[in-house]
Amino acid sequence: SAPQSLVSRKRREFIGMPAPPGYVPGVGRGATGFTTRSDIGPAREADDAPDERHMPPPKKPAHDDDEKGEDENLNDANYDEFSGYGGSLCTRDPYEKDDEEADRIYSSVDDRMDERRREHRERRFREEMEKFRKERPKIQQQFVDLKRDLALVSEDEWLSLPEVGDARNKRQRNPRAEKFTPAPDSLLAKGLSAGQTTAQVDLREQLQGGIATPWGGASTSSAGGADIDMKKIGQARTSLMDIKLTQAADSVTGQTVVDPMGYLTDLNSVIPQHGADINDVKKARLLLKSVRESNLKHPPAWIASARLEELTGKMQEARNLIMRGAEECPRSEDIWMEASRLIPADQARAVVAQGINHLPQSVRLWVRAAELESEPKRKRRVFRKALEQVPSSVRLWKLAVELEEPEDARVMLRRAVECCPTSVDLWLALAKLETYETARSVLNQARDNVPTDRLIWITAAKLEEAHKNLPMVGKIIDRAVAALQVAGVEINRDLWLKDAEECESSGSMETARAIVRTVVGHGIDEPDRKRQWLTDAEGFTAREAFECARAVYAKLIAAFPAKKSVWLAAAHFEKNHGTREALESLLVNAVSKCPTAEALWLMGAKSKWLADDIPGARYILANAFKANPNSEEIWLAAVRLESENNDFERARKLLLRARNQASTARVWMKSARLEWCLGELEQAKALLNEGLRAYPQFDKMWMMLGQIAEQEDNVEAARAAYNEGIQRCRQSVPLWLLLARLEMGQGQATRARSILERARVNNPRVPQLWLEAVRTELKSGQPQMAAATMSRALQQCPTAGQLWAEAIFMEARPQRRAKSVDATKKCEHDPHVLLAVGRLFWCERQINKARDWFQRAVKLDSDFGDAWANWRRFELQHGTEDQQRRVAALCEAAEPRHGELWCSVSKVPSNWRLRTAKLLDLVAEKVATPT
Repeated sequence: SAPQSLVSRKRREFIGMPAPPGYVPGVGRGATGFTTRSDIGPAREADDAPDERHMPPPKKPAHDDDEKGEDENLNDANYDEFSGYGGSLCTRDPYEKDDEEADRIYSSVDDRMDERRREHRERRFREEMEKFRKERPKIQQQFVDLKRDLALVSEDEWLSLPEVGDARNKRQRNPRAEKFTPAPDSLLAKGLSAGQTTAQVDLREQLQGGIATPWGGASTSSAGGADIDMKKIGQARTSLMDIKLTQAADSVTGQTVVDPMGYLTDLNSVIPQHGADINDVKKARLLLKSVRESNLKHPPAWIASARLEELTGKMQEARNLIMRGAEECPRSEDIWMEASRLIPADQARAVVAQGINHLPQSVRLWVRAAELESEPKRKRRVFRKALEQVPSSVRLWKLAVELEEPEDARVMLRRAVECCPTSVDLWLALAKLETYETARSVLNQARDNVPTDRLIWITAAKLEEAHKNLPMVGKIIDRAVAALQVAGVEINRDLWLKDAEECESSGSMETARAIVRTVVGHGIDEPDRKRQWLTDAEGFTAREAFECARAVYAKLIAAFPAKKSVWLAAAHFEKNHGTREALESLLVNAVSKCPTAEALWLMGAKSKWLADDIPGARYILANAFKANPNSEEIWLAAVRLESENNDFERARKLLLRARNQASTARVWMKSARLEWCLGELEQAKALLNEGLRAYPQFDKMWMMLGQIAEQEDNVEAARAAYNEGIQRCRQSVPLWLLLARLEMGQGQATRARSILERARVNNPRVPQLWLEAVRTELKSGQPQMAAATMSRALQQCPTAGQLWAEAIFMEARPQRRAKSVDATKKCEHDPHVLLAVGRLFWCERQINKARDWFQRAVKLDSDFGDAWANWRRFELQHGTEDQQRRVAALCEAAEPRHGELWCSVSKVPSNWRLRTAKLLDLVAEKVATPT
């Protein structure tokens, strides 16, 4: 065992600690230290961490009371009246397992307490952040729509963007140029005299004894004794420049070739205007020279060489080359035309005259000679000389005739048709200038000389029509087709129909109709006639050639008199583009050929009713009853006619006969609707109950029964009617919507959500149900739930325009434009999306763009009443009176029937007899201005 003295000895504090820096063991005993690679380790950078072996010794822990007092924080900020000074009382006590377990328990309790309020705290934080973002959106959100538009920027627009402004200050942008002031001659003379030795003493030095220094600026003498006058040197330099400029003068004309005042600015004209490499130009010049020298009689080589010099800006060289080419190739028309272009105008006439001497038959040279003349008299003289040389040129005759007066032109055209008997244009021009009888003779001569041209025949038909000889028009066209076929000419149907359109545009209606009647059936197979002719009629209508379209429909009716679709197409054409008399005459013929076509009878009756001809409408419907005794549409049309004329008793009798003779669900519904509109609610309910016993699957009667109960404030009866209707008609979306709205109106949001959920289960992917669910959440004050529901709805129905239209205005204003872009990509041809975009521009006060989008919406679907109402309200706020009247007129012609807002007004019983114009104003009043 160890001695007791060694056991009780106090342990040294440095035992187990790292050695201090620079410590060498045994240095006190005279030992010498040395280091090895294992001591210093690998090479290190200057900023490496220090060696842990040489860390400074840790500080000795303080156990004194004074040091303890210094560690405690006894400031007033750390003192609380209730709990005293802050901090732990057990800071210096050892940290044991019990303490660790206690801390863990307290931490779990804190986490549990925090978890209880976390959802509320996070929701409040999100709401505050959303409110803050709406009030102060990020820059990125404000410019997100503009960043999307960058994808549409073209390369030219990108390159045309202005450069970024210079951020330097004014002194840096405009540095002051260093000023160099020229030294005067006196200073130069003084400097010259300062460095030389004077070999003689002047008079002043002799008088003053050599004490005074010579004055600056005096003439000094050189070593050789010659005087230097710097002023004379400057004058000599100016004279030399003047001599050089004078020598550059033209000795022949006396005019200066070089402008003394602007010869520097004239250097801009020497800069080549081409962008090619100078080496490429030299190569091209060398190659063209080789081509010219190898074949001097090759005109393209001379023309190419001249154009190369013109491209490089050497006009005089180009002119020299082209004139040399004209000397070498005097029979080339292209060289003379190129020379007339390159030579100045005052000299070009002489060049063209030389070319005409070599080529008197060149029409192009004669036309060029006339173009170079400025006076009409000189032009006519040139053309007359040209016609003496080339009398068979149609081009020269046309140009010469254009410059003459009508009388002289007639004389010239007579000579022209003698020289050019095969020119159709000359014959037709002569016929236009002649009288009726002479023109007929001229056209007969033209047909003899050019028997294969259709324009001569068409002109003859137009001539007869112009002089009211209408029976001859059709005969001429028929003879034309027959004669051209005999002559072996192919009858091109498209060309003839295009000629018919041109005839209609020029006012020759009968000629256009005759061409269509004769040619429209040419080359069409029997099975394809109806389809092709309908396509032709639609094409004529789209191009506003209405007489041609009317002729095609006449041909269709003649070929297919028993086809209902043909008569309907012709009737719609007359309704949109014809007169009321023409429509009624057509419908009379139509019902005589197709007596069972209910639509034709109804169109005739409606036309009479709109013209306030009530007896005529009744007469047509009476005849319709005879032809279609059990027709539901005719019965209901008769009821509406009597209702509109306040003859309600007669309407009731008609409905009673209809229920007995042609009982249908719609007849029962219209019967109940009439009683409802007249205020007879009990009678209406009785009719509905009786009708539902016969037709329980007809959802509209269940809807009416519930709505009547709502009107009577009988919520339980309305709920029962809707629920029973849903049990019978689970696929009826309007019934589900009415029930959900009823519950929502009673404040039962939870029940409304449940109903809509059941509706979506029975009718998946129906946009109306999803839209109602979103609006239910918004009415309940749950915008987050509404946004989540909208997201699910767009996933289920990605192409539903109603949902996208609602989603646009659910976004904050900075994000609406981006949402509208996504909507138009998904639903490019949906009227709801177009209407929403129009309202978006309306909200942003972009008047023209909003008007354009409203027009696009109504053009896409003219039956969409909401678009008409929004457009009307927009024009009432921002449009003129003409624009407001135009919207009303277009809407009245379109007669819209659908639309959520439109139906909410038009289906009100008190509005059942209102016309379209009045309904438009009522619905427009309900349209809210977008914000």
